[in-house]
Amino acid sequence: MLLVRGARQVGKTYSIRTLAQSFENLLEVNFEEHEEVKAFFNGPLSPEGIIEKLTAYFGVQVSQGKTLLFFDEVQACPNCLRSLRFFYEKMPGLHVVAAGSLLEFAISEIPSFGVGRISSLFMYPLSFLEFLQAIGMQQLAIVISQSSIENPMDPVLHQKILDHLRVYCAIGGMPVIVENYRNSRDIRKCQQTPDEIILGLRDDFSKYRKRTPVQRLNEVFESVALQAGCKFKYSTVNPDSSHNELKKALELLVQAGLVYRIFHTDARGVPLGAQVNPRRFKTLLFDVGIYQRLVNLDLPAYLVSSDVTLINKGPVAELFYGLEWVANSPAHRQPQLFYWHREARNSNAELDYVIQQGNVIVPVEVKAGVRGAMQSMRLFLAERNLQRGIRVSHENYSTYGVIETVPLYATGNLVQAA
Repeated sequence: MLLVRGARQVGKTYSIRTLAQSFENLLEVNFEEHEEVKAFFNGPLSPEGIIEKLTAYFGVQVSQGKTLLFFDEVQACPNCLRSLRFFYEKMPGLHVVAAGSLLEFAISEIPSFGVGRISSLFMYPLSFLEFLQAIGMQQLAIVISQSSIENPMDPVLHQKILDHLRVYCAIGGMPVIVENYRNSRDIRKCQQTPDEIILGLRDDFSKYRKRTPVQRLNEVFESVALQAGCKFKYSTVNPDSSHNELKKALELLVQAGLVYRIFHTDARGVPLGAQVNPRRFKTLLFDVGIYQRLVNLDLPAYLVSSDVTLINKGPVAELFYGLEWVANSPAHRQPQLFYWHREARNSNAELDYVIQQGNVIVPVEVKAGVRGAMQSMRLFLAERNLQRGIRVSHENYSTYGVIETVPLYATGNLVQAA
């Protein structure tokens, strides 16, 4: 039993249909398209009985080992989610996959969800390397994955990759937008699709209205983009709105996979998650292209900007790093992100991220450009008696004493080393 989880339009259905090509046949049930099929799950959740009804309705024969049974938009049929554990127990030879967005809402309402019987995979927008592969630049993706401090990037290739990074940070990793770019190579044309995606996401908010007002969801969604790179403050969203309503709205957006939180950690030992302050966190929107659209990216200025300002003004480099960390983390679990801020009064020392490699804490600063004094980094290294820090920027691989510089486009390599 496989459950594929992720935000809308990140490629779940496409990927599962591609998987189905390795089976003799596919029985696909979309609960939003075929609402009447939900009735098959209202009675006893016997896999044999359900299969008999589905076979008669869709005219597709189901055979263990030969058929892929695919339940799409499964959040619309909570009883189907309940039935998955029985498929595992009574028909272990049948390959069953379910997918949907807003799954966390449906799962939270199921008393017993078959822990240990159902495997989850989390999907996200395309990472930068996946973007390169999608537009036919597979060799560049391979070169990046093989690069390191000991094997820095060739200067000519480094510049070429930065040019592609500029494009990626403008359009993001939503598959339909990447496909449009691959076919047209027209960034301006690709700017229309994010508006359609954002409109669809806002329409989805109406499905949350029993949990929190739609207006609060819209306010928080926009504010997550505007507060990127800073500690998230509910008072900044709307000082006149209820704190509890805004908090609940943010939690729903996190559950829906549209927002990720970066928690503050004291970072005095491992694991980092044991030292978080749950009230202090930053937020990331789930896709850099959607972010750029929400903050009204000045595309003409962006396209003619110099290499030093490749990522445009704002926290896009920090956002890119966080999303790369999410996309490159193991797919079977949701990743955790951490940052550090010195809590002493009148101190503004802050690290964009803190990561754990083995049992070692490693501070990370993300810079849009190739310059930076790294004062917070050096302070943190001295206070924690650490021997290594990482600076992520548009610079090629290099070292500054105990601080390693890693190109922004190679962020995925850091995740693999963690």
